[in-house]
Amino acid sequence: MDTDGTHEARTTRTGHVPRPAGPPPTPLPPRPTTPPPKPPHAPATPPTPLTDWLRTARPVAEPGVWRYGHAPRAAQEPEATPTRQLISGALIALLAGLLLWSLLWNGYLGGFWLWPLYMFTPDSWANTNAAVVSSYIWYAAVAVALLVGFGRLGRWPELGRRLLGGRPGQAARPALPVRIEPGADDDPVRWGSVRGGGLGDVADRLEREAGDGRMNDVDYARIRRAWDTVRVDPTRMRAFADAVRDKGAGACVHPSGARDLPVRAARHDLLARQVLLGTVEDGARNPYARRGTAFALDPDVLGTSMLAVGPSGSGKTARLVRPVVESLALQALAGQAAVVAVGAAGTQFGPDAAFDVVVRVGDPASVYDLDLYGGATDPDEAATLLAEAFVGDLPGIDVRRAATALAQLLGPFRAVHGRFPAVPELRELLDQVPDAFAALRRELSEAGQPAMLRELDARARQHGAHGDPGPALADRVALLDRPAFAGFFDTTGQGRPFSLRALEHPIRVRVDLPERGHADASRMLARLLLAQFNAAAAARTDRSLFAFLALDDASRTLTPETVRGVRRLRSAHAGVLLALRTLDDVPEALRTPLLGAVGCRTAFSGVTTWDGKRFAEAWGTEWVETRDVTHRTVFADQPLTRAIHAFRKLVTGKAVTTDAVTVRQVERERWSASDLAHAIPPGHAVLSLTSVRGERAAPLLVRLAD
Repeated sequence: MDTDGTHEARTTRTGHVPRPAGPPPTPLPPRPTTPPPKPPHAPATPPTPLTDWLRTARPVAEPGVWRYGHAPRAAQEPEATPTRQLISGALIALLAGLLLWSLLWNGYLGGFWLWPLYMFTPDSWANTNAAVVSSYIWYAAVAVALLVGFGRLGRWPELGRRLLGGRPGQAARPALPVRIEPGADDDPVRWGSVRGGGLGDVADRLEREAGDGRMNDVDYARIRRAWDTVRVDPTRMRAFADAVRDKGAGACVHPSGARDLPVRAARHDLLARQVLLGTVEDGARNPYARRGTAFALDPDVLGTSMLAVGPSGSGKTARLVRPVVESLALQALAGQAAVVAVGAAGTQFGPDAAFDVVVRVGDPASVYDLDLYGGATDPDEAATLLAEAFVGDLPGIDVRRAATALAQLLGPFRAVHGRFPAVPELRELLDQVPDAFAALRRELSEAGQPAMLRELDARARQHGAHGDPGPALADRVALLDRPAFAGFFDTTGQGRPFSLRALEHPIRVRVDLPERGHADASRMLARLLLAQFNAAAAARTDRSLFAFLALDDASRTLTPETVRGVRRLRSAHAGVLLALRTLDDVPEALRTPLLGAVGCRTAFSGVTTWDGKRFAEAWGTEWVETRDVTHRTVFADQPLTRAIHAFRKLVTGKAVTTDAVTVRQVERERWSASDLAHAIPPGHAVLSLTSVRGERAAPLLVRLAD
């Protein structure tokens, strides 16, 4: 506020230097009687970070390219001339230029080069200072022309850049994001599609919210997603318009009420739905067009599922799993995705506030429980899922027979009680405890369920027979019937069980498994969640949301059926991320099918040569050009030539040789097992991507962001 020095004169600060008195005030001009004319257009408001973010170019690129401000590079690497050759060429051009200038100056080539000077110089300038000045100007022009011509001939500019800018092949400085200047209809800040739908006032409100800094990237993505649903179903237009008029950038908010995550550990671009993972290494192992470019993931490639292999400490969780989970959590807030993250208790997926549901299995303080049956109501479906989880990893056990045995118990129990059995009840039935079995038989008789009685009798006859999966099922159920899990997996409706049937909604879920004290139970629950996810993702009626499951440790969780289910997720608009310490944690018969089922493969620093061999086979070979140089000793016939060669050998210590170069095309592995085991630096990984449309990105060595 302008106070004209009134308040400043009352200050009590010590050491304050008073301002000197100014000249007497000048009289104010008289107030105009008519208002000033309106400006031709509204004053331009300074751009906000959101508007700059929206107006940054995102060109179409191949899978894995961070599109935000991406500047495509040339497809082929320009031929690099050796520095020694550049220096010699520059010196030869300099000497040739000096020689030509000397010949011209001394008249050895005649005076033809002075004809333009004589033609354009008036005769009246003879023997005057003007003639001297004009001649020297002409001499300078000719010298400059020779300098430019021989400089280009000798490639002096390239030599200067080489000497001042660094050695050839050095990483270039990253380019600044390219900002686009749209027209009014294409400006994303002005919401042209909303205006075109007849909601000009709604578009104005959204434009003001973005311009005033009250809207963030999640708000923009969420409201744009809501508008897309309006365009599909116009009956929602009135509700959409009323919500924006009432709440502005807070309209159509996520059911949790959150408009952002509490903290972000990675950089995200919600307009392209990408998360930045790192930078493609600027080296000969990567294609020239991808060197030095930023590397990112999005649902378009995650929809083909991803396998990540690397030892503990290689950065799988911090540099891959968490950024991907965080990106999909942001997309869930924008109404675009549903994500489930599964890991051991203490895995750094993010704070609890970043998730809608946090299931801590075995923790009495957990607010949510886990639905053991995945929300299934059909006994056969529930039995199939449980059989995969309980005995899918046991060799010699037929999963189909195990599913049949479970269905023979789940069906009768549900027919009587209207629910599936809890863990203690299921264990008693599998062990054929006389009292529990007799009570269920009596209840079926009283309820008039002869079909279910036959199912129960069949289970009783098969119990203890050769190949009966009942004892193995009972042993696995006993892993969950422990005091640590008392109160969990409740089926009576007294708890708050989470079911993967909720993938129809934009939900963020984290499941903490008791890996430290109950490793076998944790592996079984991880298998159960993977099987339930495959079934729930494929059974969705509304597949507009991208569903994703991240398993931070997928050791001993894969079965033949779940691997086949992963392959089918691509068509269900869903995907999984499976992290492993080594492929040895997967049954040998499933290693090759697993690498074929996923479209994205990642090998971290520290993988073994055995794991590297599997990746090398999956990535295949490519044709490369090789140069074979053969050194041959020169034998001279003439005495003088032999003397010269002898003197040269005496000075250099090497015989005179000639080089024979052979160029040929050979087929080599893109990455060999040895390279994967020994040539990946710490903090790096080799990644290959496949999009749901079939586009592929060759294996790239990527420096992952910290």
